[in-house]
Amino acid sequence: MERDIFEKLRQWKDSKNRKPILLQGARQIGKTWIMREFGKREFEFVAEFNIDETQNLKQVFARSKDPNRLVADLSLYTDVPIQPGRTLIIIDEIQESEDALNSLKYFAEKAPEYAIIAAGSLLGVAVKKKNMAVPVGKVHVVKMFPLTFREFLREADIKTFQYLENLSTLDHLPEIILSRLLEQYRRYSVCGGMPEAAAALLGGGGMAAVDEILDDILNLYQLDFAKYASPVEVNRISAIWHSLPSQLSKENRKFIYSVVRTGARAREYEDSLIWLEQAGLIYKVHNVSAPKIPLKAYEELSVFKIYALDCGLLRRLAHLKPEAVLDGSEEYKEFRGATAENMVLQSLVTQSDGIPNYWTSGNLAEVDFLIQNSLGIIPIEVKAGTRISGASLSSYRKKYNPRLLIRLSLNDLQFNGGLLSVPLPLADWLWRLMGMARG
Repeated sequence: MERDIFEKLRQWKDSKNRKPILLQGARQIGKTWIMREFGKREFEFVAEFNIDETQNLKQVFARSKDPNRLVADLSLYTDVPIQPGRTLIIIDEIQESEDALNSLKYFAEKAPEYAIIAAGSLLGVAVKKKNMAVPVGKVHVVKMFPLTFREFLREADIKTFQYLENLSTLDHLPEIILSRLLEQYRRYSVCGGMPEAAAALLGGGGMAAVDEILDDILNLYQLDFAKYASPVEVNRISAIWHSLPSQLSKENRKFIYSVVRTGARAREYEDSLIWLEQAGLIYKVHNVSAPKIPLKAYEELSVFKIYALDCGLLRRLAHLKPEAVLDGSEEYKEFRGATAENMVLQSLVTQSDGIPNYWTSGNLAEVDFLIQNSLGIIPIEVKAGTRISGASLSSYRKKYNPRLLIRLSLNDLQFNGGLLSVPLPLADWLWRLMGMARG
C-alpha cells in the first residue's frame, strides 16, 4: 500500500545535507518493507544487510570506522554494487551492533554521498538496555507509525479519498461522501493500522484472518517482553499492556496503578511504563495544570492516560468482536468512546511533533486533548456518536476563550462561531482543516 512516509524519504534523498536515516517505530508497522520498496522505486540498486541474520556483519563494523573500508567489506556480503547516488544501503536490526550504530556518525561526517537507512526492532528499548550511544546530530531520525486511516482510505475508496483531498470549504459533506467515509472508518477501526491486517481486510481475507494476524502480532509483542526485559519487568510490562482496555473503559480514562494490580505502586511500575513507551506500544498523555504555552511546562507528571499505538490491537486486547464494531451493537457502546479517543490520538501524533495533553477542571469538566500551534492552545473534544452535550468544551471556552475549538464526532463538517465540528474520520485532515478555519 502507498504510504505517506515515501514523500519524506524522497525529500531526504534529494537534500543537500543528507545524513543517514534512523527509522524508528514499533514492531510490525512495515519498516523493513518501506526501506526495500523505497530502494526499488528511487535507486538503481538496494544493498540490504540484516545484522541479526548475518552475525559476521558485527565483525565487519567492529573492525573499522572508516566508511570506505566498511563499504569495501560490506560489498563482500551482497551481489549488488555499492555506489554513491545509485545504491541505497539498508542496515536492518541495527540494535544488534553498537559498532554499526556508531558507524552512521562516520558516514555522516566523511562519506555523506552514500545513502543509508537503518532500522531495528525495539530500537529504543535495546539502546537503553545495552547502554548504547546514538550518534545524536549525525543521523536523521524519522518516526514511522501504523497505517493511518487516510492511507487506508486511499486504498479502500479512491473517489472518496480524492474528494477529501480536494476539499476547499468547511461546509457539510455530500451525504454519499459522509456515508462512504463512515463505512470505511468502521472497517479501519476493526483492522487498525498494522499493514498486514489492513491488507487482509482490503484483500477480502475476512474478519477471521484479520483477527488471526492481530493475535499473532500481540503474541510477538509478548515474546519481545521476555527477550528485552528482566523476568521481574516482563510481568509488570505485560500487566500494564493487558490493563489497557480496563484503563480506557473508565469514564475519565486516567491511568490508575491499582487497575494493573491490587496494591500496585508507581515506583514499581514506572520503568515498565517507560519500556512500553520506548517500544512504541503506548502513548502517554499528561494532564496539564493550566492550558498555557508551552504546554510541556504545565504537565502534571503523575496524572496521565495511556493509549495503544493502534486501534485494531486495542480491539483484540479487549476481546471485542469485529461484528460489534461494524454493527454498533450494545456490547460495543461502553468501549466506543475509548476507541474513538485512541483513533483520534493516532491521527494527532502523525500530524504533530509530539504527544498532545489533556485538561481537567476538578471533577466538573474534561477536554480530551490539547494541542499547541500557531493559533495558540487548541482544545479538542472527542465524541463517539452523534449526541453531543458540549458541557466541558463550553466550560473551557468560558474560562480561557480560545481562538478555535474543535469537536470530533459522527456529525457532519461545519464551522460556526469559532467551533470547528469535524467528522471523526477526518481527524487525519485536521491540520489542513484548522488552516481553512483560520482563513
